[in-house]
Amino acid sequence: MSRSKNRAPDFVRQFEGAQTLDGLLELSGSPCDTADVLERMREARAEGADASQVIPTLFDGEPRFQDPELARRLYQNLLGLWDLVLEGKAVRLEDGPRPPRPKKERLQPPAPFHPDEPTGEFVEAAWRYLEDDDKARTRLMHAFENRQDGLLGALDAAGLTDEGYGVARHLLFELHAMLELGWAPGLSAVDARALDREPDAPPAPDALQEYVTEALFEAEQDEEHPLAPEELAQVRTLVRRGLAALWRARKGR
Repeated sequence: MSRSKNRAPDFVRQFEGAQTLDGLLELSGSPCDTADVLERMREARAEGADASQVIPTLFDGEPRFQDPELARRLYQNLLGLWDLVLEGKAVRLEDGPRPPRPKKERLQPPAPFHPDEPTGEFVEAAWRYLEDDDKARTRLMHAFENRQDGLLGALDAAGLTDEGYGVARHLLFELHAMLELGWAPGLSAVDARALDREPDAPPAPDALQEYVTEALFEAEQDEEHPLAPEELAQVRTLVRRGLAALWRARKGR
């Protein structure tokens, strides 16, 4: 096959119209539409700013893309629109009033299980909430990283491969987040030594242990990066000990 057939598509700064850009913005997670972007670009031009300063303001955090082609088209359209603004050319949006973009329904966190134990229904609802609410997930991730830095340090020192570490860290974060969501008083910091020894307290609730079992089974069956049996056993031990420690770290129990 010739090199020319392998070349990536050329990057062309071209505004394809408001309808196209609106769709690309929505797919990337931006709260803006083309009219919002145009207004910000005109203000930026008047203030002497450049495209690299205004484009990041169109997103809450990092933009998300399902594939590189969507990212390329979005930035082609944004920079093409910027060029039109710089040249002072008229930008035509759709004829007539634009229908308002439907507001996303505000996701509600699962009802707390405090002062009891989590059920399977709670775990499922908490998992879906973490999957669907990016802002809540980010907030809970920051809480996990700040409060459980000792636990993460012990996990760093466990000698896992990148894949094993990623699975263990992801699971411990989700378990921490579920307990934060369901246990109103919150959690204390876990002793880093908890990963080095078997817990001497009653085990964590069945619903959480079953979640761990299912998640590790999926990691074992992963088509791209399945965990080797030896490492899977090590990850299972670390996560089980971490879960027990997080369960004991509930405040006011």
